[in-house]
Amino acid sequence: MYQASIITVSDRAAHGVYEDQSGPTVRSLLEASGYLVTHQIIVPDEKNKITTALVSECEQGIHLIVTTGGTGFSPRDVTPEATIAVIEREAPGIAEYMRQRSMEITPRGMLSRGIAGIRGSSLIVNLPGSPKAARENLGFILPHLSHGLDMLNGKQETNA
Repeated sequence: MYQASIITVSDRAAHGVYEDQSGPTVRSLLEASGYLVTHQIIVPDEKNKITTALVSECEQGIHLIVTTGGTGFSPRDVTPEATIAVIEREAPGIAEYMRQRSMEITPRGMLSRGIAGIRGSSLIVNLPGSPKAARENLGFILPHLSHGLDMLNGKQETNA
């Protein structure tokens, strides 16, 4: 069983203006797929707070870190930049696939700037902030992530 954490990036949720809905949505999908969600946190749209949270989760050995929010065009949307600052290797196919599948639902899917990458033995994936888009995007990639996490964590595949 892989450990996962969820980082919701939202000024309004961090300041209690509204209740985070994307984080719980992501959590339910991860848990239904067999992940042990060990942390679910909310940070404001501030690059240094996002990078601090990402590094902390990686240092704790969390296998999958999923962010939700901060991937759009707003000047405060800096989650991809914070992620780039902490990853050691990009995993562009993950974000490309999410954008491709999103554009089958809405052309606005092309406006997501989310990325994915690796730091140590942790995979970081940026999701959009709306609960609907977060659910859809995670749903696209979730069935395939365990293979990548197996490779990242040195687990051998068995051929049956």
